[in-house]
Amino acid sequence: MTEPHLDELEQQEQSLSAARRRLHDVIDFVRAGSPSGRSPQGEQLRYLEGKERELSGLLRVLHGLIDALRGRR
Repeated sequence: MTEPHLDELEQQEQSLSAARRRLHDVIDFVRAGSPSGRSPQGEQLRYLEGKERELSGLLRVLHGLIDALRGRR
């Protein structure tokens, strides 16, 4: 993989990391105003937490790919 492609992957990783941080902020906001139980806010919170876990998993994979590619340069 060429240097520009690796740079692009690193930029994508930074963008996804920023998006995950924003999502985490939204989760914190919903959590602060969410009563416990099966309320609509609780359902939204569980959905958002699931999306955050998915995004975190994608970031781990992307980070591993970038590290592996750096080792091959």
